[in-house]
Amino acid sequence: MTGFGDITLLDLDTIDLSNLNRQFLFRKKDVKQSKALVAAHTASAFNPHVRINPIHANIKDPQFDMSWFRTFDIVLNALDNLDARRHVNKMCMAAGVPLVESGTAGYLGQVQPILKDRTECFDCVTKQTPKTFPVCTIRSTPSQPIHCIVWAKSYLLSQLFGEDEDASGEAELNEALQQGENAQEIATLRKEAQAFRRVRTALRSPNDNEEAAKLAFEKVFHSDILNLLSMADMWKMRAPPVSLSFEGIKNGSFVLRGKPANATMPNGPVAAVNGQNGHDASTSSTGAGLKDQKALTLQDNLELFISSTNRLAARLQADEETISFDKDDDDTLDFVTAASNLRSAAYNIDGKTRWEVKEMAGNIIPAIATTNAIVSGLIVLQALQLLRKAYGTMKTVMIQYKPTNPLSSATLPPPNASCAVCRDTFTEVLCDPSKTTLGDVVQGILGEDEREVSVFEEKRILADPDWDENFERTLESLNVTRGKFLNIVDEDGELETISIGIGILPSNHPGDLPPFVLPRPLPQPPKRVKVKLPTTPLPSPAKATKRPAPDDGDIVEQQPAKRLKTSTNGNGSDLSSPRKSRQLEEDGLIVLDGSEDGQDDAEVIIVD
Repeated sequence: MTGFGDITLLDLDTIDLSNLNRQFLFRKKDVKQSKALVAAHTASAFNPHVRINPIHANIKDPQFDMSWFRTFDIVLNALDNLDARRHVNKMCMAAGVPLVESGTAGYLGQVQPILKDRTECFDCVTKQTPKTFPVCTIRSTPSQPIHCIVWAKSYLLSQLFGEDEDASGEAELNEALQQGENAQEIATLRKEAQAFRRVRTALRSPNDNEEAAKLAFEKVFHSDILNLLSMADMWKMRAPPVSLSFEGIKNGSFVLRGKPANATMPNGPVAAVNGQNGHDASTSSTGAGLKDQKALTLQDNLELFISSTNRLAARLQADEETISFDKDDDDTLDFVTAASNLRSAAYNIDGKTRWEVKEMAGNIIPAIATTNAIVSGLIVLQALQLLRKAYGTMKTVMIQYKPTNPLSSATLPPPNASCAVCRDTFTEVLCDPSKTTLGDVVQGILGEDEREVSVFEEKRILADPDWDENFERTLESLNVTRGKFLNIVDEDGELETISIGIGILPSNHPGDLPPFVLPRPLPQPPKRVKVKLPTTPLPSPAKATKRPAPDDGDIVEQQPAKRLKTSTNGNGSDLSSPRKSRQLEEDGLIVLDGSEDGQDDAEVIIVD
């Protein structure tokens, strides 16, 4: 906090027990409270002369628009979400505010200063997107533990305890059908969706919760699997699943592939059979010991499924409208652990411990306190360089797996000429979206420029040279409101894109004036830089005689190639060597086999 007098701290998250071991701002009494509020309160004691303004909100909320970002001298980013990082990067590029981007992954870390028109921005280099899986793989033919975990987290939990998504679920299946996925499988999935309604109703009714849990189990682990098994063609090239028995697993009589229900699941850590492993599967994860890292038997997973389903059903009956997955919510984590392991058992896939499921379902990369501390220090150092405008000394700094050289640095590359973010020309229009039309903004920004353009909002096209009906519609009716961007794209590709941030109209704006304020002067986008691919001059082909194709059945005996005489330049230098030829070709010259070659070619210049 040395050197910074006014700090705004924004974070949407709340404090979890797992946060306490890697920082010094939070204590156990602060669990479940706002990270931003508690951090500001704790840090204020370090330097009472520093003003800290905590905000518990989402950085993507509309009130955090270009005007809000312009109030800062610098932005320090410490986000763990790719979409949010890209959003902050774009807002800083639009507002012209320096950004220090950072991140950690276990023992690795990096800090990158970003300044518009001087350095690469976050989007100049394509980032790897999170892996997705085909819907039919997740819903019908899993082959890996992650498939079962994604199914339990993103499908089953939301089907039972989330919003009623019949419409969106139908749209998802329609899209899968258009992408060519198995039509028979999709028809079966539609039938499953209808059956879920009865289970959802039972979970929300104040009756015997275990019966509701049994109904859910029978639906997804017995009836649905039997339906899939009825499609014989699906299992010609893959091993079929096994339907599970609720009562058989519960009383220990169920045998799965030669193993009793109280045996440890495949490839799990060694554990005693049910009743002798020293833990109760239905208890929460806050107990002592290493319970989270112990293997669960089939019976353990059933007990955990019943217990977690009952707890989640009780929350619904207590007027909690919907429940979504949170890695720090014991009830949802227990449910995803049990459901994914039961599905893995049915499909003969390795089971996972509760700890492993938490890592995989929460996309968790372990946080190391030392890494966080080092990266925090590097952020401050780079921030000071930016504020001092010592641009020549700024570096991208990385923490790496090299004990002899744990820190490495690299000079900051210039902006990518084809970047879709930082190469835009940014401006802002303050307006009342309910009264301002799309035409008001586009025609106002272009002024007397009559070139043909298309207009986009994110990936939505709102107008093009042959379709301008939306010009008469208000921004609000097009869902273009505060914090969003309109992109004016030159149809000929000669000029860079104009990106217009939508801001709020000042409260003192006179009512007799148009309901918008255009920037002055109007933005003048530069010419688009054409990225030229490197070209290698093609050698002029030497004359060749055509040989007629042999008749069918003829055997053509090829003569061995003649050894060419070595050409020299008169000084004894061998011009036919591969190295020398390559050097000449790079200079645009070609070595001919003899003095007669190429004489008829007007492009050939003979050098004595």
